[in-house]
Amino acid sequence: MNRFIQRIRDFFRNILEFISETRKELRNVSWPNRRELTGTTVVVIVAVFFFGFYLWLVDLPAHFLVGRILQLLSP
Repeated sequence: MNRFIQRIRDFFRNILEFISETRKELRNVSWPNRRELTGTTVVVIVAVFFFGFYLWLVDLPAHFLVGRILQLLSP
C-alpha cells in the first residue's frame, strides 16, 4: 500500500514538474509580432491556393484517362 501511495505522489510530482518546465520554456520562445504573423499567414494561404490549383491541373488528365479506361472496360 505504501508503494502505491508513493507512485501516486511521484506521478503528480512529475506532472507538476512538467508544467513548470513547460512554462519556463515558453518564456524563452521568441513570439512573432503582428506584422510577422500577418505576413507568414498570407504566404501560407497563397501557397495553399497555388498548390491546390496546381494539383487540380495535374489531376485533370488523370481523371480524364481513368474515365476513358473505365468507359472502355464497362460492357
